[in-house]
Amino acid sequence: MSVRTLNYPFQLVNSVNNQRNPIKPRAPNPTFSVKSSILLRTDENTNLPDSDAIDGSLERGLSGSILNQLNTVGIVGGVSATSTLNFLKRIVGWSSVDGEETLPFVLCNNPELNRELSNRERGKARANFDSEAIVKKLRRKREFLERSGARCIVMPCHFSHSWHSEVSEGCSVPFLNMAECVTSELKEADLKPIEAGSCLRIGLLAPEATLNAGFYQEQLQSQGFEVVLPDKATMEHTMFPAMEALRRKDIEGGRNLLRIAFRVLLVRAVNTVVLASDDMLGLLPKDDPLLKKCVDPMDALARATVNWARTQGNRA
Repeated sequence: MSVRTLNYPFQLVNSVNNQRNPIKPRAPNPTFSVKSSILLRTDENTNLPDSDAIDGSLERGLSGSILNQLNTVGIVGGVSATSTLNFLKRIVGWSSVDGEETLPFVLCNNPELNRELSNRERGKARANFDSEAIVKKLRRKREFLERSGARCIVMPCHFSHSWHSEVSEGCSVPFLNMAECVTSELKEADLKPIEAGSCLRIGLLAPEATLNAGFYQEQLQSQGFEVVLPDKATMEHTMFPAMEALRRKDIEGGRNLLRIAFRVLLVRAVNTVVLASDDMLGLLPKDDPLLKKCVDPMDALARATVNWARTQGNRA
């Protein structure tokens, strides 16, 4: 038998001390290390088992929790492993300010599922795309994290939140919702309408699949915000071409198109724009003035995660 590390599915486990320092917004992403990781056995030909076989072996082989801290966070990987790791860097950086050690976490990432989600998000999925199968796989990851000792689950992926209610059903621990985290922060910001007598308007830019899922709109509207979406012309002439430019690695072209879409929403008197796409956020340089009018849902989820972990740590 041979042994590979960081193979499919990818799980990281980190066990460290509690921390109680305040969060610093927009903290830089630090280099981080992981104290230990689960090793996945392969057969003599170094072939990796299929997804169902792995899920079954995890269920049979995990008889007890990997971590037992009250503030252990379980992370379900999403469409992009890079985005998942960027989220991990956020919670590591924000929970370990001033030299404190980070919160304990378990991360489960499934490249096969990532590909399915990515194809669906880009409209490349087959016509008979089985969303029930996606929910089943996401739920298995959630259950694995629960058995591993996670006391809170997070899913740092915009598109996966299309099935948040289904995946979180029956969860034995809190399962944070990114749209709720964004809405909560906007409510706390005590914004004032740009136009007197009007509702607070929040713009929303995202890939078409995320917009069609509607979970950001639903949550924002439930708290009294008016949600302003890009119109058909803006989607066809700026957003779609911007995403295509990004896939071609035409960063400058994608950036210019995104800025146009952003300004189209700003002229409609929105207070701020929720940009629900890690890839598109990455198009804007850190000193771009548009970022001051932008809300990053991943930041909101990371802050809520760290706040939850600190609260639990203080109870320990």
